[in-house]
Amino acid sequence: MGNEAIMMKNVSKVFRVLNRHEGLKGSFQDLFSRDYKNVNAVSNVSLTVEKGEIIGYLGPNGAGKSTTIKMMTGVLEPSSGEIIVNGLVPYRDRIRNSENIGVVFGQRSQLWWNLPLIESFKLLKDIYMVPERDYHDILELYASLVDIEPILHKPVRQMSLGQRTLSDILAAFLHNPAIVFLDEPTIGLDVSMKAKIRELISGLNEVRKTTVILTTHDMGDVDALCRRIVIIDEGRKIYDNDIKHLKSFFGSYRTLRMRLEDGTWNEQVIDEKKTDVMQVILETQRSYKIKDIQLEEISTEEVIRKIYEGSRAS
Repeated sequence: MGNEAIMMKNVSKVFRVLNRHEGLKGSFQDLFSRDYKNVNAVSNVSLTVEKGEIIGYLGPNGAGKSTTIKMMTGVLEPSSGEIIVNGLVPYRDRIRNSENIGVVFGQRSQLWWNLPLIESFKLLKDIYMVPERDYHDILELYASLVDIEPILHKPVRQMSLGQRTLSDILAAFLHNPAIVFLDEPTIGLDVSMKAKIRELISGLNEVRKTTVILTTHDMGDVDALCRRIVIIDEGRKIYDNDIKHLKSFFGSYRTLRMRLEDGTWNEQVIDEKKTDVMQVILETQRSYKIKDIQLEEISTEEVIRKIYEGSRAS
C-alpha cells in the first residue's frame, strides 16, 4: 500500500431481508417464514482515496452511502470484494481501525451531555491515550482556527445545535486520526455557522493532512471543501472525478432566473446548445411582465441531479 488511505476493490454488500406479510395473521406467519429476498445495497464499487484528500461522497437517500461508510469503518463486513483502510481490513481489525478514524454521524454526539466540553475532551484524550504535548498542541490549533473559548467550559446540553456540531467535529479530530468521516456536518445550521464549520474542516485538513470523507446533501459544503466527488446511486458508483470535470460535461447549461411582476421567481435550467435564452425570455414575456433577469452557471446541485437522471434512464 502506497499513499492510499482507503482502497476498495469490487466491493458489494447484499442484505437478506424477510418478505413480510400484512396484518396480525401476517405477523404470525413471519415468525416461521423462510421467504427471504436479497437486497443489493452496494454493487461492485471500486474506490481509491489518497491520504489528505477531502472527498465528497454523494448520493440520494437509499443510494448505499451509509452502507459503504459502515464497511469502511468496520461496522459491516462486505459480501464480496476487498477493502483496506489505513493498511487494515476494517471488519477484521475493528479496534485498531477505530483508533485511526474519527466519526461524526447523523447528530449522534460522542460528547457527555451534562459535562463541559473541556471535560469531554479530557475523557477522549484518556480513551485514545493522546500524549499530553499532542493534546495541548491540538487545543492550540483549535484556538487558532475557531473561537472555542466561549464553549470550552459550557455543558453540552446548554449548547446550540451549531455549537454542538462544532464541538463534535473538534472531538472527532482530537486524537489526530488518519481519516475522519463526516455525515451531514452542517445540516440545520444557519449560514454563519455553516461557514465557520467549513473553515474549520478545511483548516484541520490543511494542517493535519487528515483524509476526510464527507457525505452531504448541501452542495455548499461540496463546493467549499471538495475538489473531488464520488457519486453513488442505487448501490453503483456513477461518477468519480473532480468538480471542474463534472461541470465541463454541462458547460453549455445555464440557470435562467426571471423575477416576475408579482415578485415570484421563474427558474429554468437551459442547454444553450439546444435552446435560445432570448427566445425563452420573449416567450415568458408574452404571458408575464419580467422585472429582473439573472443568468448564472449551472450549480453543482443541478449537475448532480442531471447525472442521477441520466444514470437511471440508461
